[in-house]
Amino acid sequence: MTASIKDYLMLHFIVLIWGFTAILGLLISLPSIELVFYRTLIATIGVAFLFLIKKKRLIIKPKDMIQVTGVGFIIATHWILFFWSAKVSTASVCLAGMATTSLWTAFVEPIFNKTKIKWYEVALGLMVISGLLVIFSFEGGYWLGLIMALASALLAAVFSVINGNLTQKYSPYQITFYEMAGACLCSALFMPIYSLFVSEGGVKLNWEGYDWFWLLILGGVCTVYAFSVSVELMKRLSVFSINLTINLEPVYGIVLAVLVFGESEKMTPEFYLGTAIILVSVLSYPVLNYFNRRRKSKRMTGIS
Repeated sequence: MTASIKDYLMLHFIVLIWGFTAILGLLISLPSIELVFYRTLIATIGVAFLFLIKKKRLIIKPKDMIQVTGVGFIIATHWILFFWSAKVSTASVCLAGMATTSLWTAFVEPIFNKTKIKWYEVALGLMVISGLLVIFSFEGGYWLGLIMALASALLAAVFSVINGNLTQKYSPYQITFYEMAGACLCSALFMPIYSLFVSEGGVKLNWEGYDWFWLLILGGVCTVYAFSVSVELMKRLSVFSINLTINLEPVYGIVLAVLVFGESEKMTPEFYLGTAIILVSVLSYPVLNYFNRRRKSKRMTGIS
């Protein structure tokens, strides 16, 4: 089945939705722990509802269920750091740090799969560091948020590599259900520790204003809907084209943040210079990886 222009436009729309999550984190009054708890709870119920409608098998082997649920703990920590980063800094700073996810993956994947690290991945990694140094030099007040975003990006790389292996055994929908349930459980278990040692006001589970509306969008649209559509698009679009487009998430997110929050999201020119350096390196990675695979393929087939 060939891809249509509509498929590519839909993919960009999904990436645009994902770029809006940091903004939703700022619009919702709840702290990051409580926010992740509600997001994953809504997503778990949403995916279960999809299984009910499609009458698909939800149960997996108990041993694998524990493993997949454990990955949900990593996802919960990733999202907690992601939203926390946006709250202690800005959505733009958060998204700049998250732009390093694909490059983190370039280093994490060889460790998990026991393969060699490619030279151009090291070069692009150094390029990312130079962009971060530019941001640090001129936006020092946001260093905590940037560090949280970098840690969140690293965790995103870890669970994406693990998920790549899990999809060989189970459907993406089964994996998502148990990971969302695990993430919800993780955030719930962390709440007492968070209340005692981090939050002065204790756990805050009460909604304010339009929190309920933004949470439904975050859990329903940005998580359940966006994920299910992205899986459907994988039937017609190549993995290369999908990954290349997903790398544009920080660009869409930063533009949306400026449009929504205005002056509070406008940074110094040096910040955007550093972000541009990071994005160039991120967008260069799949291109270089593509040509590297072609070179190896030609070498194996003997084509000069």
